Amino acid sequence: MSLTVINGLPAHVLFVHFVIVFVPLLALALVVCAAWPRSARKLGVVLPLLGLVTLASVPLATHAGEWLESHVGTDPLIQKHADLGDGMLPWAVGLFLLSVLVWWATRRAAATEGGQTRTWLTSALVRYAVLGACLVVSVGAVIDVYRIGDSGAKAAWHDNYSKSAVQHG
Repeated sequence: MSLTVINGLPAHVLFVHFVIVFVPLLALALVVCAAWPRSARKLGVVLPLLGLVTLASVPLATHAGEWLESHVGTDPLIQKHADLGDGMLPWAVGLFLLSVLVWWATRRAAATEGGQTRTWLTSALVRYAVLGACLVVSVGAVIDVYRIGDSGAKAAWHDNYSKSAVQHG
């Protein structure tokens, strides 16, 4: 087993599913936690850990995809998919950094609530700015995952199946 081939099959086909699942899951959790700090307190360290797993899955899928790209024929659809895939890492970095910020800010705000000390973290303006950033990055990341996945499916399946049902036995 390597980071490019698993059981004789291209690893990209497996690794891409981590990105497809974790990016929207983290995006949803991030927005919920930014909007409702109580949910961030309940999730605790799970939010930044999910961000870390999501971030790690992107270069893993990209590396395996680059290997696969070098082992298939040249096709404009594959090139488009590869180009789009190269743009996912900044979104994943943004999701990760925001997940750490929301987790840290929620912990910090909870610690100061007992002493009734008002900090910049409890400011409504800051909370709304962080929520806005979480919404923008989350929506952008999910849209990008969709675009990348759609282009990958088109590259893999165009003209590779029968348009009509095939009779078996």
